[in-house]
Amino acid sequence: MPGERLNVIALISGGKDSFYSLLHCMHHGHRIVALANLFPNVDGNQSSEVQVIRPDQPVDSSSSTPAENDASEDLNSFMYQTVGHEVLPLFAQATGLPLYRQPILGSAVRHERDYDYTLDEQGSAPAGDETESMLPLLRAVKAHHPEANALCSGAILSTYQRTRVESVALRLGLTPLSYLWKYPVLPPLHGGAVDEAQLLRDMAAVGLEARIIKVASAGLDETHLWERLTSETGVDRIKASLRRFGVSDGASIGEGGEFETLVVDGPAALFQKRISVPENGRMVIPDGGGSFWLMLRGAHLQDKLDSAEQVAHLSVREPGLLDARFQTVSQSLQSSSISYKDDAAMNTSKLINKSLVQANLDIDNIYWAVIADSHPIGKSIQHEMINVAQKIQSLLSSKGLESSAITSAIIILRDMSDFLKINEEYGKLFQKPNPPSRITISSGDLVPEGRNVVIYLTVPVSNSKVIRSGLHVQSRSYWAPANIGPYSQAVETAVTENGEPTNLRVVRIAGQIPLIPASMVLPTPSETALQDQAVLSLQHLWRIGSDMKVQFWTSAVAYIARQPSEGSARESAKLAGKLWLLAHGSPDDEDEDEEDGPDPWELKHNMQYQSLGEGEACAPRASVPHWSIFTLSQQNEPTTCIPPVFAAEIESLPRGSLVEWHAHAGLKGIEENSAELVRHASIRNGRWMAWHLVVKSHATVLYTTMAYSQDDHSGATKFQALEQELSIAYKESLGELQPGVTIPDRVVPYLGYVNMNKVGELWTRSDSGVLPPFAVVPCHSLWSSIGDRLGLVALYETILTTGNEE
Repeated sequence: MPGERLNVIALISGGKDSFYSLLHCMHHGHRIVALANLFPNVDGNQSSEVQVIRPDQPVDSSSSTPAENDASEDLNSFMYQTVGHEVLPLFAQATGLPLYRQPILGSAVRHERDYDYTLDEQGSAPAGDETESMLPLLRAVKAHHPEANALCSGAILSTYQRTRVESVALRLGLTPLSYLWKYPVLPPLHGGAVDEAQLLRDMAAVGLEARIIKVASAGLDETHLWERLTSETGVDRIKASLRRFGVSDGASIGEGGEFETLVVDGPAALFQKRISVPENGRMVIPDGGGSFWLMLRGAHLQDKLDSAEQVAHLSVREPGLLDARFQTVSQSLQSSSISYKDDAAMNTSKLINKSLVQANLDIDNIYWAVIADSHPIGKSIQHEMINVAQKIQSLLSSKGLESSAITSAIIILRDMSDFLKINEEYGKLFQKPNPPSRITISSGDLVPEGRNVVIYLTVPVSNSKVIRSGLHVQSRSYWAPANIGPYSQAVETAVTENGEPTNLRVVRIAGQIPLIPASMVLPTPSETALQDQAVLSLQHLWRIGSDMKVQFWTSAVAYIARQPSEGSARESAKLAGKLWLLAHGSPDDEDEDEEDGPDPWELKHNMQYQSLGEGEACAPRASVPHWSIFTLSQQNEPTTCIPPVFAAEIESLPRGSLVEWHAHAGLKGIEENSAELVRHASIRNGRWMAWHLVVKSHATVLYTTMAYSQDDHSGATKFQALEQELSIAYKESLGELQPGVTIPDRVVPYLGYVNMNKVGELWTRSDSGVLPPFAVVPCHSLWSSIGDRLGLVALYETILTTGNEE
């Protein structure tokens, strides 16, 4: 199903990536309205005057401006390619598109990877940062082309560049497009092995001619200058040269600054003329440290042959929607022999030391449940959300925290159609990069009477001591859905013990719905729509988890939109269970699923990575899960390592999705043989099940999932009674895991799910008279991974300590 047609401003540097991204925009039916370029400010003039070069405007083909030609050094920029800028004016006539140009103003003032754009008291942008040069340039383009509503750029692996383009684009109301984002790790042609250089081959296949005009890496020298990179010969030579000096494969696309290129021709759908630079106009300039670049003179346009090429259809390779792992998963779901091995379990622990006898609950995080006061009831949803936002601010202030401390939010609506209305007020809470991850669902009339929104927040206690990082991709790509607005794909913090961070880190990932990343629409409806959507949305979760280096999930839920019958809900739950099992694979798959290493910007500018040895920094990391974290005995029985998953039938999901995956937490920083998953299947006469994920770090951390089985003959249970039963069952499960452990009298999970058809009086018991004592998601039905009915699921985080610790 195609998305809407956008009118795109193409931000170009003259290099291969920006032009190939532009071609992908055209491939998706978008209209390119103008080209935009920032060039080096060689004379120091701080004027932001924009040059407009129209396609019918002749350009001096013998030389560029004297000032540009006389530049004897490349004016390097963290953000923009500057070498070859003297040729850029020719692109207007070569492509038939108007070109808008402006000098780069300022320098890289803010070096953080994720761009923190905040206005000062006078409403001005970050002073002197070169990123802000885009604003006046793009405003000028919009003034001439008011229909423009999107901006494309060539970011591939650089979060530094992508976040800055996104910041400016969104401030101007432009949809950011980065179709090359993560392109090197996306499904290759014909199911072959992932090869970063496939990008260059795809460029060559579409007819893009890119020449190397700068080299700045060991293995490359002046003999590589003006080589046609986008050719089989060029690809092979660049890879061989870099490998000879031990440079990683990822360097073959030049994303780490190893080389820079100039596009001189392309497919007829874009290039009406080609650019030619005479041999005597290509002057080699040594730049020190083994770096060389070309000063180009005499660049001019040449007519292209009037042949069938002129009417050739643009043929751009679009990466497959599913990668190899999830293609296999999807095909395997058709097999009736596949079943979730829920009976497979390890029920004893080999990691827990007998000296660990004190259980401390929820010491890492504050968990807040927020609902509007009674006075806004009956008013608009906006008034209700304003009241909720004020309460959130008050809670933060009471703890001396800012909203940037929040790591995740669960938003439960009565009516999904209210989402846009509440999102505006919710978004005002978050003005800094990497806002909390977010899960949004509708529970319909299962929410408290008279209320339309309930919000649950997770806030680390020791946020001042724990470095927070995140992933917030707001550009459309082929990789995973863009998160445009006040939520991130993922936010990472550390697990703490006594307020001090341990090596173990927790990644909170946003709920994933099955949007096609490139178009941000749902897949075309089909007879297997639920399966198709469940596979695609789980792949989104896996890709984000892999990018964040998640080693293992603690637990997960598949939210299923309201089903026509109980039988349909049960089958949907069984489908989710099979899919979860298949996605985890087995230890034999681990070597086959490798991903890209650190962001090239990190390798070049981040001291954390500069301190690593080259081999360590560039080593590939296995995808989720990392089987090596488990004890050897459990690795030998991989079905015992599958984290618990269940299905919750709710009212509706964003965009009309049929399914949304919510992994409760992803863990990283686990050492080899330092984790185990222990399951107790028969707590309190078999009515309760418990899964304990044991992780041994500086502390021994438990992530526990409790589930209450409720068969068809069970009557309704009051929530208060079930909560008391839960507390007893949880203590018994810990006793099974670690006999003699001391447990606090009041045991409260951080999150629960309740089958409202089997559990009553949820909202009638609490200090406020509305909310239960812990965060609860009300469901129409609740199911295990094998289709057994559940009444309640509850999640705990516990740290085991020695008895003499507080």
